Amino acid sequence: MSAPTAAEPMGKRQTLEALSGLLLVLFVAMLSGTVVSTALPKIIGALNGSQTQYTWVVTATLLTATATTPIWGKLADLFNKKILIQAAIVVFLAGSVAAGFAQNAGQLIGARAFQGIGVGGLQALVQVAIAAMIPPRERGRYNGYLGGVMALATVGGPLLGGLIVDTSWLGWRWCFFVGVPVAVIALILLQVTLRLPTVRRDNVKIDYLGATLIAAGVSVLLIWISFVDSSFAWISWQTGAMVGGSVLLLALAAWVESRAAEPVVPLKIVRERTTALAILGSLAVGMAMFGGAVFLGQYFQIGRGYSPTEAGLLTIPMMAGVLLSSIVAGRLITKTGRIKPYIVAGSIILVAGFALLGTIDHETSLVLLGAAMFIVGTGVGMTMQNLVLAVQNTVALKDIGAASSSVAFFRSLGGTIGVSVLGAVLARRVTDQITHDLAAAGIPTSGGGGSSLNLSGLPAPVEHIVRAAYGDATGHIFLISAAIAVVGILAALLLKPVTLRSSLDLPDSARSAAVAADAVDGAPAFDQVPVDAGTNRDPSRR
Repeated sequence: MSAPTAAEPMGKRQTLEALSGLLLVLFVAMLSGTVVSTALPKIIGALNGSQTQYTWVVTATLLTATATTPIWGKLADLFNKKILIQAAIVVFLAGSVAAGFAQNAGQLIGARAFQGIGVGGLQALVQVAIAAMIPPRERGRYNGYLGGVMALATVGGPLLGGLIVDTSWLGWRWCFFVGVPVAVIALILLQVTLRLPTVRRDNVKIDYLGATLIAAGVSVLLIWISFVDSSFAWISWQTGAMVGGSVLLLALAAWVESRAAEPVVPLKIVRERTTALAILGSLAVGMAMFGGAVFLGQYFQIGRGYSPTEAGLLTIPMMAGVLLSSIVAGRLITKTGRIKPYIVAGSIILVAGFALLGTIDHETSLVLLGAAMFIVGTGVGMTMQNLVLAVQNTVALKDIGAASSSVAFFRSLGGTIGVSVLGAVLARRVTDQITHDLAAAGIPTSGGGGSSLNLSGLPAPVEHIVRAAYGDATGHIFLISAAIAVVGILAALLLKPVTLRSSLDLPDSARSAAVAADAVDGAPAFDQVPVDAGTNRDPSRR
């Protein structure tokens, strides 16, 4: 094993230069999801897709991102992080171009799934690279920049997507092409600015079997969620086969991970109290945030009749909440070194926001909607990045990739399950309400939960019934989001209060204990990047 290249601590200017490329990468990854949020109703309508396909255009990206995130994170602990980030960008670019040329909803779902592989790498590796450059306590301040990028992508994405589909000479395909030049610029910028020490190990083994079993188990579960109660009954042989198969695959994955030399989800790290609770909190936040927010664009357009551009503008309060809370909380965390109070407060605020959104219907005041979305955004800004930071503070630099990607993995898994579950609930409630209301109005209907989302050409009475059904059903899924997010409050309350360390790596005493534990387990220890010993403190005294 060769030691990593020793490097002097980066100055503020060098850090900001390198951070600029990483933030651009994060921006383009987030933009790929948000740019289609307001455009997706028109995209699915143009491709004659169904509500189930609408959900799977989002779910496919989340699913592959979830499955590949731990692999990218483990690779980051073993190989050159810069090259890995650039490779993820190339995969993302290929998926974006393929999505732009899709001819039907099935092809679009497949292209988005491939795009998700790159997104999984970017969402894990950006966090890993930042953790390798900036000590945890200082990272609180830089999390404000992350929050700003998150807010910009989440505000700008829906607006940009709306403008693209509302501009006749562009068309919806540019929702996928628009990220290509931004990603190319990020690729070049990272080549020039990013300098990270590299850890190289001989005889490296990546647990592809474990990753495959995890992906297969989750995929089977999500397919069951999408089709249960519509294509087959809750109690049926299909349900037994899918749920049983999913449980078996995930159990096998856990068994493989416990015996793998280089597990993609290291159980030793996952079992630690802070990591386990952060994972639980991230799972809840991911389910609530992705699962709830992804349907806002559909609510404004189909439920309320706004254009894609208007729908993008109407989501600004949520992004303003994310931006303000992440910047303010990040600076306060850096100043005090304490993180738990902000995670707890953010979790409570998130539940309150979703509970308020749970009261909406197709006639709710836009002022109330804006206030509720701002509260949700505030909760997201105070929790999402800080849960990752809490974990990064507890592990050695050699494990930062696996630890960061584990949290991102479960947050993305939560989002994937959330979108699938809430999408299935929404589709079922919409179908039932449309069928009931059409029958009450004396209008014949063939039912069917997979009816097209293309409302153009419908008679005015039918269009009103469809819009009201979507508007009323959306409030119900936000109530479910609020219930799920309560788990995040419990996880945050159980977190151990700590003061963030001011060094890149653990103190010498903690690192020695970790190396000794590795020796007992028979696992080789990584060489460490030199740290400023003067800033180290024993976390057991905090």
